Amino acid sequence: MRTERKLTRLDRVFARLDREPERPAHIDVPRMSRHRVVLLAATLAFYAAIVWAVIINSWLVTLDWQVMFFRPYQQWPEIHAFLDYYVVLGQRGPTAVMVTAWLGWRSWRMHTLRPLLALGVSLLLLNVTVGAAKIGMGRLGPHYATTIGSNEMWLGGDIFPSGHTANAVVTWGILAYLASTPRARRWLSAVSAVISLGVGLTTVYIGTHWLSDVVLGWAAGLLILLALPWFEPLIARAEARIFAMRDDWRSRRAGSAAPVPATAPVRAPAMLSPHGAPADSAVPASAESPAAEEEPALAPREPVTAPRTSRTPSAPVYLAPGPHTSRGERTPVTPAGSRRPPHSERVTRGNPHTTQARPVTGG
Repeated sequence: MRTERKLTRLDRVFARLDREPERPAHIDVPRMSRHRVVLLAATLAFYAAIVWAVIINSWLVTLDWQVMFFRPYQQWPEIHAFLDYYVVLGQRGPTAVMVTAWLGWRSWRMHTLRPLLALGVSLLLLNVTVGAAKIGMGRLGPHYATTIGSNEMWLGGDIFPSGHTANAVVTWGILAYLASTPRARRWLSAVSAVISLGVGLTTVYIGTHWLSDVVLGWAAGLLILLALPWFEPLIARAEARIFAMRDDWRSRRAGSAAPVPATAPVRAPAMLSPHGAPADSAVPASAESPAAEEEPALAPREPVTAPRTSRTPSAPVYLAPGPHTSRGERTPVTPAGSRRPPHSERVTRGNPHTTQARPVTGG
Protein backbone atom coordinates (compact mmCIF):
# COMPACT_ATOMS: atom_id res chain seq x y z
CA MET A 1 0.00 0.00 0.00
CA ARG A 2 1.49 3.30 -1.13
CA THR A 3 1.48 6.11 1.38
CA GLU A 4 2.51 9.74 0.78
CA ARG A 5 5.00 11.44 3.05
CA LYS A 6 3.42 13.98 5.36
CA LEU A 7 4.91 17.40 4.77
CA THR A 8 6.32 19.20 7.75
CA ARG A 9 5.98 22.92 8.37
CA LEU A 10 9.49 23.52 7.06
CA ASP A 11 8.69 21.58 3.88
CA ARG A 12 5.61 23.74 3.31
CA VAL A 13 7.64 26.90 3.82
CA PHE A 14 10.22 25.87 1.21
CA ALA A 15 7.46 24.74 -1.13
CA ARG A 16 5.95 28.21 -0.94
CA LEU A 17 9.34 29.80 -1.49
CA ASP A 18 9.67 27.84 -4.73
CA ARG A 19 6.45 29.31 -6.10
CA GLU A 20 6.48 32.26 -8.42
CA PRO A 21 5.08 35.43 -6.80
CA GLU A 22 1.58 35.89 -8.18
CA ARG A 23 -0.83 38.54 -7.00
CA PRO A 24 -4.14 36.98 -5.94
CA ALA A 25 -7.02 37.59 -8.28
CA HIS A 26 -9.27 39.04 -5.57
CA ILE A 27 -8.19 41.22 -2.67
CA ASP A 28 -10.74 42.82 -0.38
CA VAL A 29 -9.82 46.49 -0.81
CA PRO A 30 -11.90 48.90 1.29
CA ARG A 31 -13.82 51.39 -0.82
CA MET A 32 -14.72 54.97 -0.07
CA SER A 33 -18.38 54.24 0.61
CA ARG A 34 -21.00 56.79 1.62
CA HIS A 35 -20.86 55.60 5.21
CA ARG A 36 -17.10 56.11 5.30
CA VAL A 37 -17.39 59.57 3.75
CA VAL A 38 -19.93 60.61 6.38
CA LEU A 39 -17.72 59.28 9.17
CA LEU A 40 -14.72 61.09 7.70
CA ALA A 41 -16.60 64.37 7.56
CA ALA A 42 -17.81 63.97 11.16
CA THR A 43 -14.28 63.21 12.40
CA LEU A 44 -12.92 66.22 10.52
CA ALA A 45 -15.53 68.46 12.11
CA PHE A 46 -14.65 67.05 15.54
CA TYR A 47 -10.95 67.74 14.84
CA ALA A 48 -11.68 71.35 13.94
CA ALA A 49 -13.89 71.75 17.02
CA ILE A 50 -11.11 70.57 19.37
CA VAL A 51 -8.61 72.95 17.79
CA TRP A 52 -11.05 75.85 18.06
CA ALA A 53 -11.87 75.03 21.69
CA VAL A 54 -8.18 75.14 22.61
CA ILE A 55 -7.53 78.34 20.69
CA ILE A 56 -10.33 80.30 22.44
CA ASN A 57 -9.36 79.03 25.93
CA SER A 58 -12.65 77.23 26.45
CA TRP A 59 -13.62 74.79 29.21
CA LEU A 60 -11.40 72.18 27.52
CA VAL A 61 -8.27 74.17 28.43
CA THR A 62 -9.53 74.49 32.00
CA LEU A 63 -9.97 70.71 32.12
CA ASP A 64 -6.43 70.30 30.88
CA TRP A 65 -5.07 72.32 33.78
CA GLN A 66 -7.21 70.51 36.32
CA VAL A 67 -5.92 67.12 35.18
CA MET A 68 -2.38 68.44 35.23
CA PHE A 69 -2.73 69.69 38.83
CA PHE A 70 -4.28 66.37 39.81
CA ARG A 71 -0.94 64.69 38.92
CA PRO A 72 -2.09 61.12 38.25
CA TYR A 73 1.47 59.77 38.49
CA GLN A 74 1.44 60.78 42.16
CA GLN A 75 -2.04 59.39 42.82
CA TRP A 76 -1.22 55.89 41.51
CA PRO A 77 2.55 55.46 41.65
CA GLU A 78 2.33 51.65 41.75
CA ILE A 79 1.53 51.44 38.01
CA HIS A 80 4.14 53.92 36.92
CA ALA A 81 6.75 51.28 36.06
CA PHE A 82 4.31 49.28 33.94
CA LEU A 83 3.07 52.32 32.03
CA ASP A 84 6.61 53.37 31.23
CA TYR A 85 6.85 50.21 29.13
CA TYR A 86 3.28 50.33 27.87
CA VAL A 87 3.74 53.76 26.31
CA VAL A 88 6.31 52.22 23.93
CA LEU A 89 3.34 50.83 21.97
CA GLY A 90 2.80 54.37 20.72
CA GLN A 91 6.39 55.16 19.72
CA ARG A 92 7.09 55.28 16.02
CA GLY A 93 10.23 53.16 15.84
CA PRO A 94 9.33 50.02 17.85
CA THR A 95 5.75 49.84 16.60
CA ALA A 96 6.80 50.33 12.97
CA VAL A 97 9.30 47.48 13.24
CA MET A 98 6.76 45.08 14.78
CA VAL A 99 3.96 45.91 12.36
CA THR A 100 6.30 45.89 9.34
CA ALA A 101 7.47 42.38 10.25
CA TRP A 102 3.89 41.12 10.45
CA LEU A 103 2.78 42.85 7.24
CA GLY A 104 5.90 41.60 5.48
CA TRP A 105 4.81 38.07 6.34
CA ARG A 106 1.33 38.88 5.03
CA SER A 107 2.80 40.24 1.80
CA TRP A 108 4.85 37.09 1.29
CA ARG A 109 1.88 34.82 1.99
CA MET A 110 -0.43 36.76 -0.33
CA HIS A 111 2.22 37.42 -2.99
CA THR A 112 1.41 41.12 -3.03
CA LEU A 113 3.09 44.28 -1.80
CA ARG A 114 -0.16 46.01 -0.84
CA PRO A 115 0.14 45.53 2.97
CA LEU A 116 3.61 47.06 3.10
CA LEU A 117 2.72 49.86 0.69
CA ALA A 118 -0.43 50.69 2.65
CA LEU A 119 1.60 50.92 5.85
CA GLY A 120 4.14 53.17 4.14
CA VAL A 121 1.45 55.51 2.79
CA SER A 122 -0.31 55.73 6.15
CA LEU A 123 2.92 56.55 8.00
CA LEU A 124 3.78 59.15 5.38
CA LEU A 125 0.38 60.79 5.79
CA LEU A 126 0.82 60.67 9.56
CA ASN A 127 4.18 62.45 9.41
CA VAL A 128 2.90 65.12 7.05
CA THR A 129 -0.43 65.94 8.71
CA VAL A 130 0.43 65.53 12.38
CA GLY A 131 3.88 67.03 11.95
CA ALA A 132 2.48 70.09 10.18
CA ALA A 133 -0.17 70.57 12.89
CA LYS A 134 2.43 70.30 15.65
CA ILE A 135 4.70 72.91 14.08
CA GLY A 136 1.85 75.16 13.03
CA MET A 137 0.19 75.42 16.45
CA GLY A 138 3.36 75.21 18.56
CA ARG A 139 1.72 74.36 21.88
CA LEU A 140 3.84 73.76 24.97
CA GLY A 141 3.42 70.68 27.14
CA PRO A 142 2.41 70.54 30.81
CA HIS A 143 6.01 70.40 32.02
CA TYR A 144 6.86 73.62 30.14
CA ALA A 145 3.68 75.62 30.82
CA THR A 146 4.30 79.22 31.85
CA THR A 147 0.88 80.75 32.59
CA ILE A 148 -1.86 78.96 34.51
CA GLY A 149 -5.07 78.75 32.50
CA SER A 150 -3.33 79.59 29.21
CA ASN A 151 -3.59 77.41 26.13
CA GLU A 152 0.20 77.76 25.58
CA MET A 153 -0.27 78.08 21.81
CA TRP A 154 2.34 79.40 19.31
CA LEU A 155 5.16 79.29 21.81
CA GLY A 156 7.44 76.88 19.94
CA GLY A 157 6.09 73.60 21.33
CA ASP A 158 5.31 70.42 19.38
CA ILE A 159 2.82 68.34 21.36
CA PHE A 160 -0.57 69.28 19.87
CA PRO A 161 -1.88 66.82 18.68
CA SER A 162 -0.30 63.90 20.52
CA GLY A 163 2.06 62.02 18.20
CA HIS A 164 2.10 58.91 20.43
CA THR A 165 -1.68 58.64 20.29
CA ALA A 166 -2.00 59.28 16.56
CA ASN A 167 0.78 56.81 15.84
CA ALA A 168 -0.90 54.13 17.95
CA VAL A 169 -4.20 54.66 16.12
CA VAL A 170 -2.59 54.42 12.67
CA THR A 171 -0.02 51.70 13.31
CA TRP A 172 -2.36 49.26 15.03
CA GLY A 173 -5.43 50.35 13.09
CA ILE A 174 -3.77 49.47 9.77
CA LEU A 175 -3.95 45.83 10.84
CA ALA A 176 -7.74 46.10 11.02
CA TYR A 177 -7.81 48.02 7.75
CA LEU A 178 -5.93 45.20 5.97
CA ALA A 179 -7.89 42.35 7.59
CA SER A 180 -9.11 39.75 5.10
CA THR A 181 -12.42 38.87 6.80
CA PRO A 182 -15.10 41.02 8.49
CA ARG A 183 -14.74 39.10 11.74
CA ALA A 184 -10.97 39.70 11.84
CA ARG A 185 -11.57 43.35 11.03
CA ARG A 186 -13.94 43.74 13.98
CA TRP A 187 -11.58 42.06 16.42
CA LEU A 188 -8.55 43.98 15.23
CA SER A 189 -10.47 47.24 15.35
CA ALA A 190 -11.35 46.61 18.99
CA VAL A 191 -7.74 45.68 19.85
CA SER A 192 -6.30 48.76 18.13
CA ALA A 193 -8.86 51.01 19.83
CA VAL A 194 -7.91 49.64 23.26
CA ILE A 195 -4.20 50.02 22.58
CA SER A 196 -4.49 53.59 21.28
CA LEU A 197 -6.80 54.58 24.12
CA GLY A 198 -4.36 53.15 26.66
CA VAL A 199 -1.36 54.88 25.06
CA GLY A 200 -3.14 58.25 25.07
CA LEU A 201 -4.20 58.00 28.71
CA THR A 202 -0.69 56.85 29.63
CA THR A 203 0.79 60.08 28.25
CA VAL A 204 -1.69 62.04 30.35
CA TYR A 205 -0.78 59.97 33.41
CA ILE A 206 2.95 60.59 32.93
CA GLY A 207 2.32 64.28 32.35
CA THR A 208 3.82 64.66 28.88
CA HIS A 209 0.54 65.67 27.17
CA TRP A 210 -2.61 67.63 27.90
CA LEU A 211 -5.88 65.76 27.71
CA SER A 212 -6.88 67.79 24.64
CA ASP A 213 -3.65 66.69 22.92
CA VAL A 214 -4.69 63.06 23.29
CA VAL A 215 -8.24 63.68 22.03
CA LEU A 216 -6.91 65.48 18.96
CA GLY A 217 -4.39 62.66 18.38
CA TRP A 218 -7.22 60.11 18.29
CA ALA A 219 -9.06 62.21 15.73
CA ALA A 220 -5.91 62.72 13.61
CA GLY A 221 -5.15 59.00 13.45
CA LEU A 222 -8.76 58.12 12.63
CA LEU A 223 -8.81 60.65 9.79
CA ILE A 224 -5.82 58.95 8.16
CA LEU A 225 -7.41 55.49 8.35
CA LEU A 226 -10.71 56.77 6.98
CA ALA A 227 -9.05 58.57 4.06
CA LEU A 228 -6.76 55.68 3.13
CA PRO A 229 -9.09 54.14 0.46
CA TRP A 230 -8.57 57.27 -1.63
CA PHE A 231 -4.92 56.26 -1.95
CA GLU A 232 -5.60 52.66 -3.02
CA PRO A 233 -5.18 53.47 -6.77
CA LEU A 234 -1.80 55.03 -5.97
CA ILE A 235 -0.83 51.90 -4.01
CA ALA A 236 -1.88 49.66 -6.91
CA ARG A 237 0.13 51.70 -9.43
CA ALA A 238 3.17 51.65 -7.16
CA GLU A 239 2.91 47.88 -6.78
CA ALA A 240 2.61 47.37 -10.54
CA ARG A 241 5.60 49.62 -11.15
CA ILE A 242 7.73 47.76 -8.60
CA PHE A 243 6.86 44.39 -10.16
CA ALA A 244 7.62 45.79 -13.64
CA MET A 245 11.01 47.00 -12.43
CA ARG A 246 11.67 43.58 -10.92
CA ASP A 247 10.78 41.81 -14.18
CA ASP A 248 12.93 44.22 -16.18
CA TRP A 249 15.86 43.64 -13.83
CA ARG A 250 15.44 39.88 -14.16
CA SER A 251 15.36 40.08 -17.96
CA ARG A 252 18.46 42.27 -18.03
CA ARG A 253 20.27 39.93 -15.68
CA ALA A 254 19.36 36.92 -17.83
CA GLY A 255 20.38 38.74 -21.03
CA SER A 256 23.71 39.94 -19.67
CA ALA A 257 24.78 36.44 -18.63
CA ALA A 258 27.87 35.56 -20.72
CA PRO A 259 27.62 32.31 -22.75
CA VAL A 260 29.88 29.43 -21.80
CA PRO A 261 33.00 29.56 -24.05
CA ALA A 262 33.26 26.54 -26.34
CA THR A 263 36.42 24.44 -26.37
CA ALA A 264 38.68 25.34 -29.31
CA PRO A 265 38.97 22.42 -31.78
CA VAL A 266 42.36 20.83 -32.30
CA ARG A 267 43.81 21.86 -35.64
CA ALA A 268 45.09 19.31 -38.11
CA PRO A 269 48.87 19.02 -38.69
CA ALA A 270 50.13 21.71 -41.02
CA MET A 271 51.77 20.76 -44.31
CA LEU A 272 55.36 21.84 -44.69
CA SER A 273 56.12 24.35 -47.43
CA PRO A 274 59.43 25.22 -49.08
CA HIS A 275 61.41 28.22 -47.92
CA GLY A 276 60.08 31.36 -49.46
CA ALA A 277 56.73 29.91 -50.57
CA PRO A 278 53.43 31.34 -49.29
CA ALA A 279 52.05 29.73 -46.18
CA ASP A 280 48.68 28.96 -47.78
CA SER A 281 50.21 27.18 -50.78
CA ALA A 282 51.78 24.21 -49.03
CA VAL A 283 53.47 21.89 -51.50
CA PRO A 284 54.82 18.46 -50.57
CA ALA A 285 58.58 18.28 -50.52
CA SER A 286 58.58 15.21 -52.76
CA ALA A 287 56.94 17.17 -55.60
CA GLU A 288 60.27 18.83 -56.50
CA SER A 289 62.29 15.60 -56.65
CA PRO A 290 63.24 14.09 -60.06
CA ALA A 291 61.50 10.84 -59.20
CA ALA A 292 58.26 12.66 -58.79
CA GLU A 293 58.52 14.07 -62.33
CA GLU A 294 58.81 10.54 -63.82
CA GLU A 295 55.51 9.40 -62.27
CA PRO A 296 52.45 9.31 -64.49
CA ALA A 297 50.41 12.48 -64.54
CA LEU A 298 47.22 10.66 -63.59
CA ALA A 299 48.70 8.92 -60.57
CA PRO A 300 47.53 10.50 -57.32
CA ARG A 301 50.23 11.93 -55.20
CA GLU A 302 50.37 11.34 -51.51
CA PRO A 303 51.73 14.05 -49.23
CA VAL A 304 55.14 13.06 -47.96
CA THR A 305 56.65 14.67 -44.95
CA ALA A 306 59.97 16.34 -45.60
CA PRO A 307 63.13 14.92 -44.05
CA ARG A 308 64.16 16.17 -40.66
CA THR A 309 67.26 17.89 -42.08
CA SER A 310 65.28 19.87 -44.64
CA ARG A 311 63.20 21.79 -42.14
CA THR A 312 63.78 25.48 -42.09
CA PRO A 313 63.15 27.88 -39.22
CA SER A 314 60.42 29.62 -41.22
CA ALA A 315 58.44 26.48 -41.98
CA PRO A 316 55.38 25.92 -39.77
CA VAL A 317 55.71 22.86 -37.57
CA TYR A 318 52.89 21.06 -35.81
CA LEU A 319 53.53 20.05 -32.23
CA ALA A 320 51.11 17.97 -30.21
CA PRO A 321 49.86 19.65 -27.05
CA GLY A 322 51.61 18.76 -23.83
CA PRO A 323 55.14 18.81 -22.41
CA HIS A 324 57.91 17.94 -24.87
CA THR A 325 61.11 16.16 -23.91
CA SER A 326 64.24 15.42 -25.87
CA ARG A 327 65.05 11.94 -27.06
CA GLY A 328 67.82 11.57 -24.48
CA GLU A 329 65.43 12.21 -21.62
CA ARG A 330 62.86 9.61 -22.67
CA THR A 331 62.73 6.23 -20.92
CA PRO A 332 63.49 3.30 -23.25
CA VAL A 333 60.53 1.03 -23.82
CA THR A 334 60.97 -2.68 -24.54
CA PRO A 335 58.50 -4.24 -27.00
CA ALA A 336 55.87 -6.35 -25.31
CA GLY A 337 56.53 -9.45 -27.44
CA SER A 338 60.34 -9.37 -27.43
CA ARG A 339 62.03 -12.70 -26.71
CA ARG A 340 65.45 -11.22 -26.22
CA PRO A 341 66.65 -11.81 -22.64
CA PRO A 342 67.88 -8.80 -20.70
CA HIS A 343 71.67 -8.42 -20.48
CA SER A 344 72.81 -6.97 -17.25
CA GLU A 345 76.46 -7.00 -18.39
CA ARG A 346 75.84 -5.07 -21.60
CA VAL A 347 78.24 -2.22 -22.10
CA THR A 348 77.22 1.04 -23.52
CA ARG A 349 78.62 1.67 -26.96
CA GLY A 350 81.13 4.38 -27.42
CA ASN A 351 82.60 4.24 -23.90
CA PRO A 352 86.41 4.28 -24.28
CA HIS A 353 87.06 3.50 -20.60
CA THR A 354 85.45 0.05 -20.80
CA THR A 355 87.55 -2.82 -22.20
CA GLN A 356 85.40 -5.77 -21.23
CA ALA A 357 84.93 -8.15 -24.12
CA ARG A 358 81.74 -9.89 -25.07
CA PRO A 359 81.47 -13.59 -24.34
CA VAL A 360 82.03 -15.86 -27.34
CA THR A 361 79.73 -18.77 -27.81
CA GLY A 362 80.75 -21.86 -29.68
CA GLY A 363 78.81 -23.16 -32.61
